[in-house]
This record gives sequence, C-alpha cells and structure tokens, in this order.
Amino acid sequence: MVIAVTLLRSLGAVNFAGVSMRFSPKRVSGLAFSGGVLALLLAGCGEKPQMNPGMPQVSVITVQPQRTPIVSELPGRVDAVRDAQIRSRVTGIVQKITFEQGGDVKENQLLFKIDPAPYKAAYDQATAQLKQAQANLFSAKLLADRYAPLVKANAVSKQEYDNAVAAYRQAEATVAAAKATQDNASINLGYTDVVSPITGRIGKPLVTEGALVEATSATQMATVQQLDPIYVDFTQSTSDLAALRRAFASGKLQQVGKDAARATVVLEDGTEYDRPGKLLFTGITVDPSTGQVNLRAEIPNPDGILLPGMYVRVRLEQGVNDQALLVPQQALQRTADGSQSLMLVKDNKIEQLPVTTGGAVKTDWIITSGLKAGDVVVVEGFQKIRPGAPVQASPWNKAGGAPAAGGQPGQPGAKPADPGAKPAEPAQQAPQKS
Repeated sequence: MVIAVTLLRSLGAVNFAGVSMRFSPKRVSGLAFSGGVLALLLAGCGEKPQMNPGMPQVSVITVQPQRTPIVSELPGRVDAVRDAQIRSRVTGIVQKITFEQGGDVKENQLLFKIDPAPYKAAYDQATAQLKQAQANLFSAKLLADRYAPLVKANAVSKQEYDNAVAAYRQAEATVAAAKATQDNASINLGYTDVVSPITGRIGKPLVTEGALVEATSATQMATVQQLDPIYVDFTQSTSDLAALRRAFASGKLQQVGKDAARATVVLEDGTEYDRPGKLLFTGITVDPSTGQVNLRAEIPNPDGILLPGMYVRVRLEQGVNDQALLVPQQALQRTADGSQSLMLVKDNKIEQLPVTTGGAVKTDWIITSGLKAGDVVVVEGFQKIRPGAPVQASPWNKAGGAPAAGGQPGQPGAKPADPGAKPAEPAQQAPQKS
C-alpha cells in the first residue's frame, strides 16, 4: 500500500484529504502504466491460486479389488420345451375346428372334430358281437357244468364231457376277442375328437373344415408348443472351456455350482430380457465340424416374449473372481500396434503401463495383468498428457456424482473394498461370432 501511495504522489497527487489530484499531461501515459503495476501489486497481496493453470489436469480413480462374476456371452436359439404336432389318427372328414388360432390351449382341450359316423357304427357292431359271444359263453358254461356230475356216474361219456369243457373255453376266448374289438372301435371313435396333448400355444390350423385327413399318412393338422418355461440352446468353444478350467485349477476363479449358474438372455435389439434363468446342462461331446460344445438354459417366459427359433445371446455366469481389478472402458488406451495400456499417476507424473484385459463389466474392463491394487489410473484428460509429464490429479466423478468403484478416486491410500459389499456386475467375456 505504501508503494501505491508513492506512485500516486509521483504522478502529481496533492493529498488524500479532499483536495483534487492534479496530473501533468506528460504523466498521463505514465499513469496507465503505473495503474497496471498497481493492480499487480494489489493482486500479490491476496491468496496464492490453488491450481497451476499451466499444468495439465486429469481425472483419476484408485483401483481396488472387487468380487466379480465371470460371464460368457454366447450365441443361441430359442426352442420350445415341448413341441406337439397334432396329427390325424383316423381317416375322415374334418367337421369342426374348435380353437382360436394363435391362442393358448389346455391339455385335453378339443381342437378338431372328425366325422364320427363310421366309427360309431363300428363300435356298435363290436358291441353286438361281444354280446353274442357272451351269450355263447353262458350256454357253454351251463353244458359243461351239467356234464360234470354225469360223467362221474357214467351217464355221459368222457368224450362228451371233454367236448363240453372245450366249447366253454372256446366261448371264453371268443368273448375276449369281441371285447378287444369293441375296445379298438371305442378308441377309433375317440380319435374323432382331436385334443391337445399338452398345455401351450397353438398356431394356425393346417387343414380346413371339410378336408379329408388320413390315418395312413398321419396328416398334420396343427402344432402346439409349450412356451413357459422355454429352452435356449447355445454353444461354447472348447478353447474357452479349457481356459476356464485352467483358471479354476489355478485358483484364479471360483466355480459356481450347477444350480447357481445364472443365464441371462440378450434380445436381438440388444436389450436384456428381465427374467434370468438357469443352466440345465453342458454337453459331453464336441461337434467335430465346429469345435463347439452344446449347452442349454431354461428361461421363464410367462409373457411369451421369447419365441421358438428366435436368435438371442446368452450371458452365462461360469465363475467368480474375488480379486478383479476394474477400470472404466474409457481409461483403456490402444497403441498403433494394437496393444493396450493405461496411464497411471505416480509422484504427480504420468506413467504408461501395458496391460491385458479380460471380460467386460458393463462400462468397465477387468484387467488381468499389469495393474495392481492401489494404482491411480487416469480416466479423463488424455489430450495434453504424455509419459513423464507432470499433472495435477483430481477425483473422477462418474455420471455427475458417484466416484468410480474401488475406493475414493485419486487417493492412493484408499481402503480396500469391503469383502461383505455387494458384488460388481457380472463380467462378460468377449462375444463369439455366431
């Protein structure tokens, strides 16, 4: 302040007690220069700036291990749990179609009605023949019973008695044959009512009313498919399976149980189906033409969104990594030769670190080699930095607020993740080409 007053006096200022100041014309230009000097001097009396405007600013996170499920994303096709082809089992004319096309049907629900007249007549004829055979059996039984005491008294010959017994047994056989004929006629008559063998969804009718259907060619009349739950059949390469087995054997990954292997479906438009299912089985043979192993998952489908034949992708949980190191995908840098690297901040300077990636966890990558817990990774601000350059690091805020996972970003001394904390989203292996 003393220096400022001295400058004003040197420019012709009389006093500071209400007397107007006077400046010579020759000193006006000096006033502008002195004012600039004064501004600098007054600014020097304030606080020093917090950040160096000449040093590049970067946003960083501090990496800490997390428990992360390992997920493989595999191509697959939807298949019905049960697929029933409705076929004619008798020959006749279709009289009536009793279902709504594309609707849901119940087990044993009537679908088609075939003209029953000839089969009703055959059944009545078989019933009459059965009654005739039963009458003959009654007569033969009476004769055999009458001869039994007489043959002991020698009132009838032994031969006559044997003939009566034989006729009785033949009558029994005739009754049994007639009963079988009646049963067959009853079955054929029942086949004129074509019913659904399963509960499911039926497609369009493949025959019309008035059409002739034949038992010899087993005319297909419709198809009923059970859609809830539904199967998804997919494949996985033997090389991926071998890599998983090696990771399980080395202890890097923990294997999930059969019932714990969750399968999530990704639809054709890229959206994730909101009802996860479970893995049913993994094939025990390899397709020699493709080198793939068949797998099947069972998925709940109460709304009928998944349809047989639909192409989908399946995210299958196959293991758990208790010490996964995750970094945002935007932090990963690729060099001209295709290798991958991360930019670290050590002692306020940039260091480039080659790394190897594993699967993806939504917007993060799993780093399998090169990175270690506690490393500070640059996420934003790559434009003005290079290896060895000094930088000022600040915590990275994801989505405008929440810091990235793995401790407080930008603080190398952050505490490790709580072992009891909620696991990260499943990691996805690189998708296979279908």
